[in-house]
Amino acid sequence: MLDAIKNLFGMDKTDYADLVKQGAVIVDVRSKSEYAGGHIKNSINIPVDQLEKNLSKLNKEKTIITCCASGMRSASAKNILQNNGYKNVHNGGGWASLNNKI
Repeated sequence: MLDAIKNLFGMDKTDYADLVKQGAVIVDVRSKSEYAGGHIKNSINIPVDQLEKNLSKLNKEKTIITCCASGMRSASAKNILQNNGYKNVHNGGGWASLNNKI
């Protein structure tokens, strides 16, 4: 929730473009139909309600940036990942906004 508030008020100073250049994986946690309507190039779509059963698709050693429509589901996804041992996870917020930052 705090990440979503930071993103909302422009307080997030994370350099997402640099993270992507360094190999970060973008995980879009919206539904399949939302993802089909537009998404960040090379992002992976794993809906947040399916994330825990698809953890094997993600490398714990990689930086992961979560995104969704507004930042709420991506905040939940960040928590799920961190609770499962993923150390370097960032909530990128809404996918369209994140796309503009990278």
